[in-house]
Amino acid sequence: MLLFVGCVLFHAAGTWSLPLIDRDEPRFAEASREMLERGDYVVPYLNNQYRFDKPPLIYWLQSTSYRVFGESDFAARFPSVIAAAFTAVLLLAWGRRIGGERVGWWAAIMFTICLQTFIHARAAVADMWLVLFMTAAHWGGYELLRDRLGGAGAVQETPTPQRRWWWLFYLSLAFAFLTKGPIGWTPLLALCVMRFVLPRKLSGLNRRFLFVTGLLFMLSLVAVWGIPALVRTQGEFFNIGIGKHVVARSVVAMEGHGSRTIGGWVLALPFYFLLVFVTFFPWSIKLPWLARKLWRNRDPLDNYLIAGAAVIFLIFTLVKTKLPHYTLPAFPLLALLLARALSRQPNAERFVRRTAIVLGTIGLLVALSTPLLARYSPSLQLMRLARADLQPEMEFAGLHYKEPSLVWYFRKHVHGYMADVDYDRVGPFMQQAGPRFVVLPTASIPRAFPAVPPEWKSYSTRGFNPANGKWVELTLLLKAE
Repeated sequence: MLLFVGCVLFHAAGTWSLPLIDRDEPRFAEASREMLERGDYVVPYLNNQYRFDKPPLIYWLQSTSYRVFGESDFAARFPSVIAAAFTAVLLLAWGRRIGGERVGWWAAIMFTICLQTFIHARAAVADMWLVLFMTAAHWGGYELLRDRLGGAGAVQETPTPQRRWWWLFYLSLAFAFLTKGPIGWTPLLALCVMRFVLPRKLSGLNRRFLFVTGLLFMLSLVAVWGIPALVRTQGEFFNIGIGKHVVARSVVAMEGHGSRTIGGWVLALPFYFLLVFVTFFPWSIKLPWLARKLWRNRDPLDNYLIAGAAVIFLIFTLVKTKLPHYTLPAFPLLALLLARALSRQPNAERFVRRTAIVLGTIGLLVALSTPLLARYSPSLQLMRLARADLQPEMEFAGLHYKEPSLVWYFRKHVHGYMADVDYDRVGPFMQQAGPRFVVLPTASIPRAFPAVPPEWKSYSTRGFNPANGKWVELTLLLKAE
């Protein structure tokens, strides 16, 4: 309970004052709001259009958070906070099973206080729940093999593992798929790797995992949502959700994330193996030492943790689309490996304690300084400037600047959806009857409206767009009637 509450407070710090950034956070947040508005928990929508990018679990969780806290940046991020805290608790419990109290606490601390967790535990996206369920699946898989892999107390275990671990394994795989699709099933690949590495020690896997029964059970849970979603969308959810966002991402660099050429892809193969020194910081400074140690001497349990992490790194190394957080599900396993190795070293406790205190304090200071960043969010600032003139029945549009953050912030006060207009259509849009407004780059106003009607109100701001890394100057032109 101490760990869980501490992690919730640590990760929640600043989430109420930091505007939703990039494109993914407002996309998830808005899709969850529209799910709640529609009362449709099968097919997600974003700006009144189908959103097939991800399965629905994160939308269910965020819409539940809205019911409790209201629609806010904090409520959109709170599910990620909870998932990160639960993952830390899982690592404490699993670490105690494989190496005692020290290993459990150290693994939980290392996962909690690393750069990538610090970022994504505060992000309104699905990744932290994927990490939670994949960690739970890896733990369940370990327990089903405990007498073969070793770990603290393993010799006292009965040869037949308790069935609760079987349930944990397959339930976690089902929920991992409902979080982010087929990548959630990589713990199964880790078992395949272990069967190849230790063929004699891991013989008879099917007696323990009952793969046919387990896979049918897992697929049946997914089908409870999947079949109605496919029927209602005439199969488009599968074609886009799997075809585009899984298969296409594997062979094509999407949205500029990765190289489009074979040569560039080859050069990017070490991407994650180098980036881990940044994303797993500060503990990554010990990874070279850990690699040398495991190369010389490792046991079957080390092999299991390495297999789980290596499968994740290998898959995303081969995939063309690359983003820094894709390998985040491997971090709990890296934390356990490092905590287990350090627990046998003299003076390691001092290193872990001091590093955690220093980096944890810096992290809190950074999180609590987020109100300073709000002034650089153009969508949020425009909404605040125009708030007194916004009316629920208003229509609004975006010209050139069509970021989902506009939809998220303005739909809190305006019931309509953002129209996508170009230069030819922006004039007729504003000439229609009824109150309405348009958001556009300030430099585009002379071309879009050579003569702005004097009765229109105008609000302008300058801010930073993290989606493309550029500063923008925006203007909101509002027609009250």
